This record gives sequence, structure tokens and C-alpha cells, in this order.
Amino acid sequence: MQANDRPRTFHLTVAYDGTEYCGWQVQPEQRSIQSELERVIRPLAGRPVRVLGSGRTDAGVHAIGQVARCVLPVWKADTVALQRAINSKLPNDIRVKAVRETRERFHPIADATGKQYQYLVQVGGSRDPFANRFVNRVGGPIDHSAMQSAAAKFVGRHDFKAFQGTGAERPSTVRTIHSARWIPRVATGPTGAELEGEHWCFEIDGEGFLYNMVRNLIGTMLEVGRGKRPLEWIDDVLASGDRKLAGPTAPPQGLFLCRVDYPDEVFQLEEPDVAE
Repeated sequence: MQANDRPRTFHLTVAYDGTEYCGWQVQPEQRSIQSELERVIRPLAGRPVRVLGSGRTDAGVHAIGQVARCVLPVWKADTVALQRAINSKLPNDIRVKAVRETRERFHPIADATGKQYQYLVQVGGSRDPFANRFVNRVGGPIDHSAMQSAAAKFVGRHDFKAFQGTGAERPSTVRTIHSARWIPRVATGPTGAELEGEHWCFEIDGEGFLYNMVRNLIGTMLEVGRGKRPLEWIDDVLASGDRKLAGPTAPPQGLFLCRVDYPDEVFQLEEPDVAE
């Protein structure tokens, strides 16, 4: 087989506003991010193509740096041309930010070494109609020192079974969290005017996350920050492994998948076999 006749595997960095979608994963009779990408890539491949994501995001959850893989049986142009071809047919709330060619055996889930999520919270102030899709507005007051201490409880290697949502159980619920912190932010509307209330971003980096884990952590930390639970309660929840003892699941609209990490070897292409 000639080098230019080989199927090529691509790493797509995808951003989207998840408000109008049922989530990442294909669902019958519903719009999903995955189905939109597959619809657009199919004519480029000349046949149906499965676009595999680094993980599924729920309805209403957004992404700045979701990663997806697609394999094209024949694509002779470069990655920039592929990015343009895909983006030209996507709806306005989905965009491929970058395309890189990878090794044939690249797997966006198995090869991932880490992820970063962010969750946006507005404390008090009136609801802004333009931020409503992207921020979880909660009543105050909030003890920010308690929130930071609560976030620190999750750093390290722990069993997060108590924070796993039902419906996507994993064989192991042990995960390592590298960092977790609340960051104050200045939020502005479309005209540049500063929005009312206090605005915070929760940023968490880890080797991987369970289904609904970040939103369940948020709901639990807010219980502490609003004085409904003591800080030590988090230790009890972690030790229990019981989802019913943790805080409520925070709404999806504040959550963003920001980054998925991979080793450099993923992008070191194998030398193709050259026909004699």
C-alpha cells in the first residue's frame, strides 16, 4: 500500500456550547455533539465514520477542549484543510479548534493521561440573560475560605465512589486529583459591563473523573460554603462511598471540559509500509 493510500487517524480539539444538545453521545431522535460531527465528516470519508470522544459530557455541559478521534480512509490534504472542511458544515455552536494527525492506534479515552474541568458560579446579584447558559447562580453568602478548604480535601488519591453518578459505574472508583481550587473572576456581559454578584471559577485537574463527579463535588462544596455542613463532613462522605450522603448534583450549565492531556508519543507517526 502506498503511503498516501493509508487510512489516517486524527485528533480533533472541539469546543461547543452544549445547551441545545442531549450531550456528547449519540442518542436516538436527539441532537448530540457526536452525531453532528459524524454527519459532517461522513461525506469527507466517503462512508459512515464513528467519531470517538475522550468522554461523554451531559446535556447542557460545555467544552473548550474536548478531544475526539476520527479515521478517514482517504484524505490527501493537510490537517488545516480538514479542519476547514469540517467547520464549514458544523452548526455555529460547535467548532473544531485544531486537528493533529496521530498514530493509527490512538484512543482518546485509553491514551488520556489527565483532564481539566472548570465550573463557573455566580454568588448573589441578579440573573444575567446572556450568562444564563454558562454560569450556575446561587444565593449567598458563601464562605470562600471554607470552599477552598473543601476543595483541598479532594486533592490526592481517593476513592470517589460517593461522588459517582448512577448510570455509568466503573470497575474502580479510585482517582488521583492533582489540584482543585476556587479562583475569583471578573465577569462581564456582551457590552463589557461588569456583571452583578461575586463570580468564581472552580478549576480541577486530575488523571480522570467519574460520571457526574465534578458536578457532585460542586454540590457538596456549596453545602459547606453556605454553612449547611461542617468541613469535616467531606471526610465522612469520602470514607462512606455512599452517593446518598454527598451533596446534590450541581446544574450542568456551569461546567466546561477545558483540556485533555496525552503523551507526545501519540503524535509520533509510524513509518508507513512502502510498496515495492
